[in-house]
Amino acid sequence: MRNRLFNILIWLLLMAPLSGCLAPSPPTRISGDLDGRHVWQGRIEITGDAVFAVGSELVILPGSEVVFMPATADQDRWREHPNFVGSELIVHGRIEALGTPTAPIIFRAADPLAGAGAWGGINLVESPSADFAYCRFTQADSALHSQHSQVFVQQCRFDHNRVGIRFHSTDILVERNTLQANGTAIRFHEGAPVICLNEISGNERGLFLTSYPRDYLIENNRIHGNRLGNVILGEEVPDDVTLSGNDWGNTDPAVIATTFYDGRRDDWLGNVLFEPLRTLPAAGVGAEWNR
Repeated sequence: MRNRLFNILIWLLLMAPLSGCLAPSPPTRISGDLDGRHVWQGRIEITGDAVFAVGSELVILPGSEVVFMPATADQDRWREHPNFVGSELIVHGRIEALGTPTAPIIFRAADPLAGAGAWGGINLVESPSADFAYCRFTQADSALHSQHSQVFVQQCRFDHNRVGIRFHSTDILVERNTLQANGTAIRFHEGAPVICLNEISGNERGLFLTSYPRDYLIENNRIHGNRLGNVILGEEVPDDVTLSGNDWGNTDPAVIATTFYDGRRDDWLGNVLFEPLRTLPAAGVGAEWNR
């Protein structure tokens, strides 16, 4: 008996080093219609449109990578507005994607060299709760697109998307994020957004308000160096928009005003009311991590 136990022990010791040589688990591949509760961890590949039904719940664990694969026409079922061409995650239920500073959650295209629009986006449709923190979104058409949902976006990074955050008729908190190198950082109409303590710089457009903004609070952000304008008002924004309390990367009101497309350029639009302005950046602006 003693010899048998000794032999088993020796076998276990010999096999232990080999465990580190085992191939990693293959990625989980997702497509089509889903319901119930799902927990994602590791590399998740989405091919075509993955649609989570009303009443469903998706939890994405820290350190996961959600990779959007090229889709055939049959797989890309939802292509017309408010959806987008390419693989998408469409959520009618709840979603929670809470990374950490050392283990963020990444949403990206399969090809790391692909440009903006390589995948559609995360489409939130009447979601009762969508919570994102310590995530990176890159290479999407519209990385986060929300309609009639409750959304929290904190400590996230958006880069190389056509649009970083896009929403309408949504209650949304956008706080302490970094949005850089996008076509448009944030685009919205209607809804009740709170947008504060974000770094919005180096995009083609900073804020694009397309129509009838109401019940919004946009302050203590650093919005500067966006090539086509720090703030652009769409043709259905005839009223003034209050954006006081932000840092525009400059303290000269005449210079700051040139970075807006508003009633100063087209008289049927309202004006951006940006004074009083911050002369120094607020503490804690932007995402605190960078990977």
